[in-house]
Amino acid sequence: MTERTPPPISSSTPIGPDVDLDRDDVRLADGTRLTEQKAADIVDEVRRRGGRPSLTGRAAVSPRIAFRVTPGVRDSAARIADREGKTISQLAREALEARVAAERSTS
Repeated sequence: MTERTPPPISSSTPIGPDVDLDRDDVRLADGTRLTEQKAADIVDEVRRRGGRPSLTGRAAVSPRIAFRVTPGVRDSAARIADREGKTISQLAREALEARVAAERSTS
């Protein structure tokens, strides 16, 4: 089988017509035929392991914390995060971790 490079995909890539896997011969990278059942199995597998990796480095769910801020705080946080090459979530996580660490050191 010849080696092929898949085309780059982005949010602007047009979506083509649906594929009829019973009619069309679609092959996976290893050469096996993609069937409706195989496609469903792939979707199930992706859904099971979806999401970002755990922050603990182990196979565990990282708890989420959500809170609201004013637009000004959000805009300032976005500027700081952008300047530091981080996401707002990373910036908020670092701030909360620093506050918790400070509390532990005084206890």
